[in-house]
Amino acid sequence: MHTTGNTILITGGATGIGLALAEAFLRKGNEVLICGRREDKLIEAKNKLPKLHTRRCDVAVAEDRKRLLDWAVTNFRSLNILINNAGIQREIDFKKGTADLLSGENEIEINLQAPVQLSALFIPHLMKQKEAAIVNISSGLGFVPIAIMPVYCATKAAIHSFSLSLKHQLRNTSIKVFEIIPPTTDTELDRGARDKRGQADRGIKPEVVAEAAIQAVGKDNYEAAVGQAQFLRDSSRTEPERVFQMINAR
Repeated sequence: MHTTGNTILITGGATGIGLALAEAFLRKGNEVLICGRREDKLIEAKNKLPKLHTRRCDVAVAEDRKRLLDWAVTNFRSLNILINNAGIQREIDFKKGTADLLSGENEIEINLQAPVQLSALFIPHLMKQKEAAIVNISSGLGFVPIAIMPVYCATKAAIHSFSLSLKHQLRNTSIKVFEIIPPTTDTELDRGARDKRGQADRGIKPEVVAEAAIQAVGKDNYEAAVGQAQFLRDSSRTEPERVFQMINAR
């Protein structure tokens, strides 16, 4: 697929992997739209990359998702790529019952419900384009979960499954479906949990993930695992119990 001359919408595009994707696609001559919940972060992104088009949107809210569609297709009729990137990551201890589960943001709504519904909303428009794509950002932890983050890992496993099914459903349309599988990446995703755990390894830079994503799209590599995520994906299919015990040893 062409990686230049596209009009691209990136959810969660004001920080982390989303912002790195926005910058990388802009450099290649694409028109890039981003959305995010935090107005201050959108302003910072716009100041850094003046060519960006920004929109405040909480993808966890159904009405916001519909308004995002209306804004995007009305103002950017050539929109042909949707990147489902927005996500959060939380530690949840189910021994506490619902205490952890209900005390923070809803990972299922943001990480799974939003990309599923956004895909459904945008597909009728994308099918009208000569060349189009949906790019889902999953995680190596969708293949081998870390037990302290059970809901996050489950949502990313679901995104992998959803991507496979969506690719099959859309195989006779103009829409290609890509899954980008990052490893631990140095972003705000975990809201400081790694620091609390004393985790020294912050992961790879988001720019590395962005470059790998562009290469995957350009080469029609529909399931692209980046760095250590390739080990997790492959090991989950050959020796799942050993690799699960290894990453949950602490």
